[in-house]
Amino acid sequence: MGVLTIGDIGVVSGMIHIGDEAMFEAARDELGARGVDIVGVSSAPEESSARYGVPCVPRLGFVGLDRDAAARRAERLVAAAGGRATLESGDPAAAALAALGDASGVLIAGGGNLASRWPVHVFERTTLAAMARARGLPVVVSGQTFGPDLEPADADRVAGMVRAAARTGVREHASAQLARSWGAAVHAGVDDASFLGGGPRATNGPAASGPVLVSLSGWFAGRPADEVERGIAALLDRAADTVGPVVFHAHFGPETAGAVPAGDAALHERVRSRMRRPSEVVPSGDSRTAAALARTARVLVTSRYHPAVFAAPAGVPILSLAADAYTRIKLGGALGHWGQDAVLDLDELADAPARLDAAAASAPRIAREAAARLAGHRSAASTWWDAVAAALA
Repeated sequence: MGVLTIGDIGVVSGMIHIGDEAMFEAARDELGARGVDIVGVSSAPEESSARYGVPCVPRLGFVGLDRDAAARRAERLVAAAGGRATLESGDPAAAALAALGDASGVLIAGGGNLASRWPVHVFERTTLAAMARARGLPVVVSGQTFGPDLEPADADRVAGMVRAAARTGVREHASAQLARSWGAAVHAGVDDASFLGGGPRATNGPAASGPVLVSLSGWFAGRPADEVERGIAALLDRAADTVGPVVFHAHFGPETAGAVPAGDAALHERVRSRMRRPSEVVPSGDSRTAAALARTARVLVTSRYHPAVFAAPAGVPILSLAADAYTRIKLGGALGHWGQDAVLDLDELADAPARLDAAAASAPRIAREAAARLAGHRSAASTWWDAVAAALA
């Protein structure tokens, strides 16, 4: 038996999303350390199975469906799980349904956050949870951000899932407040991948010779790309002049070196072309390598979430760039757990050099604050995973 676990994993066409993979990997590690095996749900089951050494099954077949079709499919899958319907031959959810027959429970892992901008994730996760309940299996929700944009029908689906869950874990207080308004009992803690690979065991502050690490997302929330890219390039030239060498690392991009830049890596190349100072590029690689790199930065400049998740526990000063309410909530949550607060809207890039200088100058204080919180957050995370394992074993 094992716990059927859905994240947002699967390297397709050589493109990896570091943060989503990291949260699934953390769940595998934490449950495995407690004697609980998992079965993954993946966009690329064979790839994910080889990567993580666990069985994997395909996703549930919601990709490409409009909301009405997705709602009908959700009803059918739940009916099939409850023995009130059968799936057609070749249905992509057949393997997940079969896996439920041997499962001790279902884990909704971090990744594919539950907001109306990604309805496929709302339908996949709430449907799998409902399928588990139809089989009498416990469900745990971990590492989530809820909303802030949730249409009423989506909010009803997510609220029903978390109210029925054995346990629900979120990674920032805004999500906890929303879930509690639905009547859910919630654990609010650091992101599940905060201690991936062991995490920092001590916080001595940012590396004196480390780079200014840069990880950008192409989501500008409708702002003119040319304007945003020029502003970020100017900021990074200032960082190169005042802090140290600039290194780009794409959290959504080609996994290996030598590939044609795509995703965040393509954005990075556009920004680099606008800079007057030289910079370097590190291939996306895997989640553990990404975590180690972030923890050794002198300063992190990021509009991606998981670079901050990896760097903050190590006491690295972070300047985060938010595009909208969703990214502000996530980035503010990641930083706030560790006593940092440098979240700047993309509209405020003119103020970014001063905020960068302030973050770099605050390195000793930031390191002390992270060190003071490290043991408590690590203990709380361990206690959370003890509870998850107990609920699902």
